[in-house]
Formats: sequence, structure tokens, C-alpha cells
Amino acid sequence: MYPEQLVAPMRNELTSAGFKELKTATDVDGALKNTQGTNLLVINSVCGCAAGAARPGIKWALQHTAKKPGNLTTVFAGVDQEAVAKAREYTLPYPPSSPSIALFKDGELVHFIERHHIEGRNAQMIGQHLLEVFDEFC
Repeated sequence: MYPEQLVAPMRNELTSAGFKELKTATDVDGALKNTQGTNLLVINSVCGCAAGAARPGIKWALQHTAKKPGNLTTVFAGVDQEAVAKAREYTLPYPPSSPSIALFKDGELVHFIERHHIEGRNAQMIGQHLLEVFDEFC
């Protein structure tokens, strides 16, 4: 488990952009189970691809579109273990992956970006991909 003082700036990158942190399994169920509208769920991570591509790409996409998910939520791998485990139940059949980005519509997973789709790509590539996803589903 990572110490809070290490992950606080990484959490802040998303919460300052309007993301709600989900820290328990109950929080995750409340955000995803039988919900209406769209929800972007980010499984955050301390890794370099989260810092260099995922978080900046997500923020860039949200700043460059009018078609945004109705809800922005996040869990933190290696910290919020209960919440991450529950979030990963919702992202099945995809294997555990962090960072990763999931878009739900009316409670159903409609798009998932796994870590291997983030690694080796820059923030703008991630952001452009998300713009296409938002355009299709939001």
C-alpha cells in the first residue's frame, strides 16, 4: 500500500478536474450500479504512464469537448484496495489493469482502455482517443 503523502498529488490531478474519489466498495456500487447516464471511471496509479499519459490525456480531453461524461469518478490502485477490487468487478471481462479508463452508460461498460493501450502513448493520443469515445457515447 502506498503512503497517502505520496499519492495525494496524484489524486489531486483528477479531483481538481472534477473527479469524485470512490474509496469503498459501497462508494463504487453507489456510483455504478443501476445508474443512468454516463460515468467515466479512472483506475488511477502511481506508475509513469499514469503520470505522463493517462491523467494529462484525460484532463485534456475533458477540456476540449462539449460532450462529457455526466459523472467523473476515480479509484486508486495500491491505496483504495476495497474500492479498486469492486471497480474491477464492473470492468470484467477485462483483466485487472492500472491505470485504466472505463466508460459506463446507464450502468453498462461501453468502453475500456487498458494499461497496454496507455503505455507508449502520449497524453494527446490518449486525449484524442477519449474525444472519439465521448463523441460516440456521451
